[in-house]
Amino acid sequence: MKVQEIITLIDFISKKRLDEVKLETSNLKLSIKKKTSPKIIEQQLVATPLAASMVAAPVQVVAPTTPIKETPVTVKEEDNSKYVTVKSPMIGTFYRSSNPETPSFAEVGASITKGQTVCIIEAMKLFNEIESEVSGTIVKVLVEDATPVEFDQALFLVDPS
Repeated sequence: MKVQEIITLIDFISKKRLDEVKLETSNLKLSIKKKTSPKIIEQQLVATPLAASMVAAPVQVVAPTTPIKETPVTVKEEDNSKYVTVKSPMIGTFYRSSNPETPSFAEVGASITKGQTVCIIEAMKLFNEIESEVSGTIVKVLVEDATPVEFDQALFLVDPS
């Protein structure tokens, strides 16, 4: 099975929202399992002598005499329409540099050219260099280093002008 076929399979699985898939052929054994959110563990409160000796003070609630006037909250959204988005071509783990001791491939404010490596995405123990599809200046890095990314997730904003 070729890498591109595996990437296509992973994309198909993520669209179908499956949690786990196992595929076995005569020369390949593939197991894909989606990370699940951590389970919530209930904690029991154990009374200690100090906690048992504490007593809550009475609370007095006073209603306001004048109604509170609600003001609409306006959120100013950035105009990103003039920027080009560099997106992840696969599911994996995003890395800004080839190892922790080396500088990042692309920093905010750095000029990049078409075909230049801007990051690495690790997928199934393979490190894939991701190249920019546009020349310009990096405006924003949208993903934290060493975090999981999805297929077609925005990684960088580039100003092509």
